[in-house]
Amino acid sequence: MAHAFRGLALHTWTVDTTPLEGALAAARAGGFDAIELRRVDFQRCHDRGLANGAVLDLVSKAGLPVAAVGVEYGWIFAAPADRERLFASMKEACENAVALGCDLLMSAIGPGTAGVDEAVANIRRAGEIAAGFKLRLALEYQFQHPVVKSLDILRDLIQRAGQSNVGLLLDAYHLQRGGRPGRGFEEVPPAEIFYVQYSDVPDAPPNGPPPTDRLPPGQGVVRWGELFQLLAAKGYAGYVSYEAPNAAHWQRPAADVAAEGARATRRALAQAFAR
Repeated sequence: MAHAFRGLALHTWTVDTTPLEGALAAARAGGFDAIELRRVDFQRCHDRGLANGAVLDLVSKAGLPVAAVGVEYGWIFAAPADRERLFASMKEACENAVALGCDLLMSAIGPGTAGVDEAVANIRRAGEIAAGFKLRLALEYQFQHPVVKSLDILRDLIQRAGQSNVGLLLDAYHLQRGGRPGRGFEEVPPAEIFYVQYSDVPDAPPNGPPPTDRLPPGQGVVRWGELFQLLAAKGYAGYVSYEAPNAAHWQRPAADVAAEGARATRRALAQAFAR
């Protein structure tokens, strides 16, 4: 068996204390094929006085493809007073993704616990906004969220929203913590899987929300062979993004953290697909 994954992306939360230009350099030096950007990466650059165009130039000149562009969280259960601002922010993220040649947005559920029908309507509207830019939107459930805490709940919301350009972000950390280790997403049709994030899970209770105890593959309890083999069997051909926020990582040089993560991932992939 072999896989058709597009490559490894470094999620900037993994090196959160490093400015964006340092994160980009670390991703390249560490052996990653792409970068995943967050809304906060743009905001921090803006806070330093960089115009949006300058941030886009910074990313483009780094020479790494952008695997996904994160939107500002909270829109799924947004209060009416916040909803329009959050959807305006999403449109800005769409514009940035297009400018960077990236076709995928991602969003976690974010805060809030409003009604499920309202969440479905907001997901439908978000899908329409992304479709206006010819983009896809991948949504990630969080095992600690008070409402959308399981894969089944998120799948139901997406299906009810009825937007073909909205699909799942599967995160190995949340799958493991949420009781779906290894091949635990076997029933999910390939067409629903838009994006994959990963990190290993320590054999200990989580230290958050949000949990910042994430590890390189091989240092925790995730069954990487089963997970990677199932993704390959389903024909997943997108990036896999290393999202491993950890206070210990943030105290080390970003290039070292990136190199460790890339090496560990490629070792796990080699073991999963050894002939």
